[in-house]
Amino acid sequence: MKTSASPFFLAVGYHKPHIPFRYPKEFQKLYPLENITLAPDPEVPDGLPPVAYNPWMDIRQREDVQALNISVPYGPIPVDFQRKIRQSYFASVSYLDTQVGRLLSALDDLQLANSTIIAFTSDHGWALGEHGEWAKYSNFDVATHVPLMFYVPGRTASLPEAGEKLFPYLDPFDSASQLMEPGRQSMDLVELVSLFPTLAGLAGLQAPPRCPVPSFHVELCREGKNLLKHFRFRDLEEDPYLPGNPRELIAYSQYPRPSDIPQWNSDKPSLKDIKIMGYSIRTIDYRYTVWIGFNPDEFLANFSDIHAGELYFVDSDPLQDHNMYNDSQGGDLFQLLMP
Repeated sequence: MKTSASPFFLAVGYHKPHIPFRYPKEFQKLYPLENITLAPDPEVPDGLPPVAYNPWMDIRQREDVQALNISVPYGPIPVDFQRKIRQSYFASVSYLDTQVGRLLSALDDLQLANSTIIAFTSDHGWALGEHGEWAKYSNFDVATHVPLMFYVPGRTASLPEAGEKLFPYLDPFDSASQLMEPGRQSMDLVELVSLFPTLAGLAGLQAPPRCPVPSFHVELCREGKNLLKHFRFRDLEEDPYLPGNPRELIAYSQYPRPSDIPQWNSDKPSLKDIKIMGYSIRTIDYRYTVWIGFNPDEFLANFSDIHAGELYFVDSDPLQDHNMYNDSQGGDLFQLLMP
């Protein structure tokens, strides 16, 4: 790669910090058990409809968790065991971080750092006791938020000088290692469907057209907006679908349920068992979710069949602990979810 002038694309997937939490044991030293805190909001939120609750059945199936004899669906994990889970998750993340560090350091060694665009993201978040939940099977921010970081040579950082390393490897066990300067942040809401058109634009490629509604008959199309404005490409045409006002930005998510109350397959129902779908919109001001009837045979949602709802205001309730749905008519918000 160092001597080749041909463009390359490399997709690297890391399994950690996915369960089971297996990692070199020395990474536990970075997070002494006595220093591990619990989730800031370990209780099931006020007014949370049962259909919205994730009973974390996959976690309950572990032998060590079964031995705790926890009641289903809301029984909490003992505090000491919660700390062990959180310690292992943090250690797994740090282990992953070292692997990413080695990969980026290799770009320096191959003298490719000044000509390679990098995107780092994940497929989902993970609850570690927040809202009395574990794992990822919900519409809470802790499950849907992911990191999204870009390195664009000459745009997000200055090009390295000759012999200078842009991504020096930092050993987490070396107290002499210096932290890197944080990059520029944007507080705009974005979605992972924007990753493809953004990378295409950064690479100077033409992205396919946006998908029509419906799009089953279209062979190739794309969703999402290009995010080139965040990289200061003033000379490029703005995506006409990207609102100028950040309060107009919306991120969508959804999660299925087999019933109105938590049961053994609530977290991972088979397609044929899906009876209810939770559709969410997230803005910088609120997260709004409605749980509505769903036909798995026709892949159709019945927006007149509302089972429950959730509404959390970011400024006054950033952790989403107080459901205000029943205190709001929500008519205008509901229209944003309509197809």
